[in-house]
Amino acid sequence: MTSITEVAAERDAFANARGKWGWFLLLGVAFIALGAIAAGNLFYATIAAVFYVGVLMTAAGALQILHAFRLRTWGGFFLWLLSGLLYAIAGAAAFTNPALASAILTLLLALLTLASGMFRLLIGFRAKPTKGWGWIIASGVVTAVAGLILIVGWPVNSIWLLGLLLAIDLMFQGMTLIGFACQLGTIP
Repeated sequence: MTSITEVAAERDAFANARGKWGWFLLLGVAFIALGAIAAGNLFYATIAAVFYVGVLMTAAGALQILHAFRLRTWGGFFLWLLSGLLYAIAGAAAFTNPALASAILTLLLALLTLASGMFRLLIGFRAKPTKGWGWIIASGVVTAVAGLILIVGWPVNSIWLLGLLLAIDLMFQGMTLIGFACQLGTIP
């Protein structure tokens, strides 16, 4: 249950956002432009995606190492430290060999997509007595087939697949921001 003050605070936040709808629109256009640029050169977009993951992994590894030293007296110190070191090394490896990192990330994506489809198929067959179970099966088939296609195309698709996903994500974010801006600009 929300209180009157929470509702008022939410209303004020959206009132502030309404006054800045043009910035949401501009950001949406910029994201679509960046997505188009990424789609225009999927190889460099893939490298950018790998570097992005590398930065995140290196930072997370460094934070985990710091965390290990803060818990030095705890019995799990060496496990935290080792985990942080491995994570940071994996992140740094993305910078030293982005092609290998791209291949590994693409294979991981393909395997997880296949596994997700297989689990949905299993869930769908277990839900057979329930109305609408066929939709779950259909979703599982499509996802499993997509995973198989990615696996069959590996390692060649590791040159462009992550870049394509980045381009699609940027474009969808851009469309979402533009739609949100239009709603903000028209809601009284």
